[in-house]
Amino acid sequence: MALNIGIVGLPNVGKTTVFSALTSTPAEIANYPYSTTEPNIGNVNIPDERLTHISEIINPRKEVHNMIEFVDIAGLAKGASQGDGMGNKFLSSIREMGALIHVVRCFEDDDVQHVEGSVNPIRDIETLEIELAFSDLESVERRLDRIGKILRSNDPKQREEGKILDPLLRRLKEALGEGKPVHSQELTAVEEKALRGMNLLTTKEMIYCCNIDENSLTSDNEMVNSVVEYAKEHGTECVAICGKLEAEISELDSEEEKKEFMEDSGLKESGLNLLIRAGYKLLSLETFFTAGEQETRAWTFKKGSTAPECAGVIHSDFQRGFIKAETYHCTDLFELKTEQAIKVAGKLRIEGKEYIVKDGDVILFRFNV
Repeated sequence: MALNIGIVGLPNVGKTTVFSALTSTPAEIANYPYSTTEPNIGNVNIPDERLTHISEIINPRKEVHNMIEFVDIAGLAKGASQGDGMGNKFLSSIREMGALIHVVRCFEDDDVQHVEGSVNPIRDIETLEIELAFSDLESVERRLDRIGKILRSNDPKQREEGKILDPLLRRLKEALGEGKPVHSQELTAVEEKALRGMNLLTTKEMIYCCNIDENSLTSDNEMVNSVVEYAKEHGTECVAICGKLEAEISELDSEEEKKEFMEDSGLKESGLNLLIRAGYKLLSLETFFTAGEQETRAWTFKKGSTAPECAGVIHSDFQRGFIKAETYHCTDLFELKTEQAIKVAGKLRIEGKEYIVKDGDVILFRFNV
């Protein structure tokens, strides 16, 4: 499953700088609001040392990493849900995203103006999230206006859907009116399915990305601390990165230069790695591998998925015609060095339809269609 993540935030918080740092993709960066008018898009390989190690042992013709598509979306300000600023463009772009990274400014700089006139990360977070909630409230109210027609439909499926939606939408209308996102509400699997077609903005998971200055790499930052606490209270993830410094690192040519620069700057890990790890944790994602002479490849799947469901990540035919999964864990390969040695050691397993795939499994799917 491909990851599609939107980078959002108020104008002039460093969204485009963070985007350029993550993707090594040039984009216009300016010290004025709404310098991003059209979404910038960049695709990035997800680093995974396990895949590299598997390839060193298997020696395939090709190595294929998981990918993330990052989209830098036009900045939002108060009134976006009513179309103010870049509101309509911003909100329509968000609807297409699978998850969101909310870049929050956590540094003072007199040379970089803030759209609100001062730096206050919690205020900025609440401004954006209230606008998303109000936009969803409008969508919910429009659907409620049509619910009577659905309940009177001659189509029994539509009537059944209406019976689920009517109380659900009334409940969500009250929550959204208070600025509470849909994902903060406890929904059943049936309710989630009923809402899917509405593509509500606040159903999307959000990671907070604190954009800090270089001084904050070695000293405490109270603004970051406040966002960390806010994230904990709302059950989500928070990372802090120096967008300016990360952008400088991304412009270096070799991995060796990047590593040396990071060490000199006191960085233990890249911002990309921090955000990927936070995203995988928040979205309950894991990785399995396929390995052969033609290619080794990493695949993203939802934690708790069965073997047939993971086969479907590769191709729907694999899931439909699933017979069995021949699997071992990548650590077995790292220890024993060859697949033949894994078989001799009894570490190769034949798993059926009920098998729950583990993070790091190397799998060969057998199927028939």
